[in-house]
Amino acid sequence: MTDGNTSGHVAGSGGGPGRLGLVLGGGLVTVLLAAIGATGGWLLAGEEDVPPETPVAATSTTGGPSVPPTRRPTATRTTPSAPRTSASSASGLTVPPVIGTDFVEARDELRDRRLGWRLVFGTGTGRTVERTEPEVGTAIRRGSTVTLYVTGPAPTTDVPDVVDDDCDEAADELGEKGLYPQYPSGKRGTVLRQEPAGGSTARWNDQVRIWCGTEEDASPSVAPTS
Repeated sequence: MTDGNTSGHVAGSGGGPGRLGLVLGGGLVTVLLAAIGATGGWLLAGEEDVPPETPVAATSTTGGPSVPPTRRPTATRTTPSAPRTSASSASGLTVPPVIGTDFVEARDELRDRRLGWRLVFGTGTGRTVERTEPEVGTAIRRGSTVTLYVTGPAPTTDVPDVVDDDCDEAADELGEKGLYPQYPSGKRGTVLRQEPAGGSTARWNDQVRIWCGTEEDASPSVAPTS
């Protein structure tokens, strides 16, 4: 019959349309597999050709990159600086050897070295220096005060007349005589008056009061007339 011949023709091994479709389908699969294999090989080859990058942090157990610990700078210990010494001490300025000398000569020696002085008189006899403070030979800064201990009591001295003198000059003149000025009205201007008066007698270390100012300060105020 016609139907049976048709079925036998399709199932046979002849070169009909069915066989052609099968061959074409198998070839297409082969081409696709070859293309996939080539792509995979290119990807693998590409990974090998990629140059190594900068090392990344190792992966931590929590899944995030672990950051390497930051290195803390080492603390630097500083050595405390040595105490500064004054230029005068570095130059070798010391208390001069004034033991046994007259206290006026000892005072002048200190003044020449630009040192201050203070006189402390004793109860014995004589005018000589028996000890100093600081001791003789001690390194000292310029401008420091040295105390001179005198064996005997304070001698007498004449009070100079410093009225009408400049206030600063009057202080120097009183100091030369071993007297200390006091300033009831300030240290500017000229000496308007003094107490005790010039020409009187005092003792070393006594104080003399001097009033300094201007001539207007010495003039009595005139009351306004009505």
